[in-house]
Formats: sequence, structure tokens, C-alpha cells
Amino acid sequence: MIDLHMHTIFSDGSVLPEDLVQLAVDNNLEAIAITDHDTTESLPFALKAAEGKNLEIIPGIEINTVWKDKEIHVLGYYIDPENDALKDVIQSHKQSRVVQIQEMAQKLKTKAKLNITFEEIVDLASDSGTIGRPHVAKAIVSKGGAHTISQAFNKFLNPRCETYVRRKTVTPHEAVEAIYESGGIAVIAHPGDMEIIEELAEDLMNYGLRGLEAYHRSHSPALIEFHCTLAEKLGLIVTGGTDFHGTVDAYGKALERVHMPPSVYRELHAERKRLQMSAFKAS
Repeated sequence: MIDLHMHTIFSDGSVLPEDLVQLAVDNNLEAIAITDHDTTESLPFALKAAEGKNLEIIPGIEINTVWKDKEIHVLGYYIDPENDALKDVIQSHKQSRVVQIQEMAQKLKTKAKLNITFEEIVDLASDSGTIGRPHVAKAIVSKGGAHTISQAFNKFLNPRCETYVRRKTVTPHEAVEAIYESGGIAVIAHPGDMEIIEELAEDLMNYGLRGLEAYHRSHSPALIEFHCTLAEKLGLIVTGGTDFHGTVDAYGKALERVHMPPSVYRELHAERKRLQMSAFKAS
């Protein structure tokens, strides 16, 4: 059993990477990929925590992108965190997130009369991790603007709200290409009922796309079957994971909701070998 989609406090998760490693060990997982949004800062901590344990840590990331006014997330597996192309994308995101959160803080002050500073929001994020809307939501709750994180999103942080600010971001093509350049396997995350998925996937294959995340907690059995069939048609692999953001005690139930066949792990390894052989021949 594996889990290829997990988040830590270095992006919008609730636990340390060391906690995820221990959860994986406790649940007898063979491999995990920590895929924090637009950052790989959790990887060294996960690798250290996994030393001496029978667990593979797959270097991963989830890159947020926008295409035709739709938010598209791209997962990367077996990436090289030191690759220049990938580091450029991460740095671009980091700068864009700062601008977005600064502008949101200002709008919350002028339009919602919530005196939330950028510095207060940063304090709610990990020192070296990714700052984002979940941290703004926590600040809103702490100031009494909402009772829960979910309510804060609904009232202030979704695209229909006057206090929302769209972040300038990279395209999925740039994300896929950066993952490919880093030696990684690029996969479209939780495609759901995205109407443009087939058109987009075919286009992104020209940039190095190698898979679809068919197994996801938001996917019905029908959607899982649809994306598995689409992947087979296009010659792509399928992946999956819990997309875990919660607390330690919630992981068991999250894991129960995603059932992946053993072939997912085998195909991921086979795809990695194909990419390695291609790189070797090209050199």
C-alpha cells in the first residue's frame, strides 16, 4: 500500500513531515510522496525520519497553476529538488504568493474591517514553507471574522469574494516541463469532472506529462473508472493518494477512503525506469 499525495505544515497541511513518516510506518505503507504545494522544504526532514525504516520516500511536489481561468494542480514524483528549472518555478510561486497575501491582507482591512497584517499571516505558516490562503483563513478565525476555516474561505477567500486576490502563477505547461526537466514524473492532480481534461492532457503530453491522478478522495467510482480509461487511451499511468491535510488522528480514515491496486506502485516505478533510460540514451 502506498500514498502518493500528502501535505505537511510546510504548505497547507497540519502535521510535520516526521509525523507523516511515522503514520506511514504505523499503517504498513511501502512508500509515500509528500507533495507540498510549490515547495520541497519538507523532503530532508522526511528522508531523515525514514532512515532505518522499511519505507520509500518519493521526492514530490504539487505545483499550483492556472489555465483558461481554471486552477490546475500538477504533481511531480521522483523530482530533483536541486534542478534549476524546478527551483525557478518554486521561486516564482514564492514571490507571487507573497504579493497575493499582502494584497488580501489589505483588502480584508479596507473591505471587511479585519485588522490582519501580513506579518500575522506569515507567523501562522512554517518558517521555510509555503504561505497561502489556509494561513489567511486561520488569521481571519483568530480575529473573529469567522468561526471556522471553512467559513473563512466561504466568506472571504473564494474567487467570488471582493476580498479575494488571484495569484499570478505559472501555466500547467511550465509546471509539467519543469518537473520533466528535473527528471520527475508529471501527473495532473485530482482532475475530477474537469471538462477540458482530455484536451489538456493531450496538450501537456507534448511537455512531458506522464500520468493522471485517478484515485482521489473526491472521485466517485465512476470518475475513477473514467480517468483510468482515459489514461489507458492516452498511454499514461495512473496514480493516487489521500491528499491528506489533517491531523494525526484523522489519517486512518483518510487512508480507508482511497483504494489503489498494487499495479499503481509498479507502474510508477516502471515509468521512472523508462525516463531514466531515455535520459541515459539522450546523454
